[in-house]
Amino acid sequence: MTTTAPKLKTSAMIASFVDPGQRTTAAPFGHALVAAAHEDDRIVGLSADLAKYTDMHVFAEAFPDRFFQMGMAEQLLLGAAAGMAETGLIPFASTYSVFAARRAYDFLCLDIAEPNLNVNIVGGLPGLTTGYGPSHQATEDIAIFRGMPNLTIVDPCDSIDIEQAVPQLAASDGPTYLRLLRGKVATVLDEYDYRFELGKAKVLRSGNDVVFVTSGLMTMRALQAADVLATHHVDVGVVHTPTIKPFDAATVLAEIDTDRLAVTLENHTVVGGLFETVAAAVVGAGLGKRVVPIGLPDRFLDAGALPTLHDRYGLSTDRVVARVLDELG
Repeated sequence: MTTTAPKLKTSAMIASFVDPGQRTTAAPFGHALVAAAHEDDRIVGLSADLAKYTDMHVFAEAFPDRFFQMGMAEQLLLGAAAGMAETGLIPFASTYSVFAARRAYDFLCLDIAEPNLNVNIVGGLPGLTTGYGPSHQATEDIAIFRGMPNLTIVDPCDSIDIEQAVPQLAASDGPTYLRLLRGKVATVLDEYDYRFELGKAKVLRSGNDVVFVTSGLMTMRALQAADVLATHHVDVGVVHTPTIKPFDAATVLAEIDTDRLAVTLENHTVVGGLFETVAAAVVGAGLGKRVVPIGLPDRFLDAGALPTLHDRYGLSTDRVVARVLDELG
């Protein structure tokens, strides 16, 4: 008798990429922003008609007089946030990553980054975290933003990263861009004696055979893959780099400069993101070290169910394990 896998429904296109049984925290960004706002009355929230889908609705309910709904006008969203920052407020402006990066780039660049204002852009659906195709998949947002002077870029792994990052982003000078994980977000890093520090990479586990340099949700996958690879007698270290810019090259290069296989893992195209950031640091330091990239391909991706797409494009734990074993021969 043969059995077939259950057919994935349309809802799987927007389903969480968190594995069944994984511990989660609901709306960590929204609750962290509320906590920060209780401590600092300069914090305000804005959204471009997407508060519910970026967890900004939690803040809006707690502080209705400090929340501003700007409608479907991303340029206005960032322009208004810039004006608020000029008056001494600390805006957190949320929309989808694709809209912040593609539609409103010039406003972020000239209204916010050039005068170095403390505006915090919160981008939902980064990379391959939705199945709704290229119109919603921000697979190239880091590549778009890395060249912008003054802009800090943060790619958090889980709820711990997000909760700890929010007050640090509010307190930092200049603009920031947070690749938001929303809804029921995995809780992973509390098992690794981890604290988020803006601008710092952290070694989560050591390993003798392979070193993973990771960011975003791929840190969760890297830790899962490391456990599976251990059953194949492959010892894997994991370095989490939640801040992509400014990049903690010193910590990462110290881990790269060994005889281990070096692999980057990112929820982003291999063009212009973590891989190229690491590769540039390696070349600049004259290490002559090969780095293997695991990330999304340089093309527009399909629409479909998220689990299917993660496996198709190499982000699933099984695909990471297979790639490493193939590299080790």
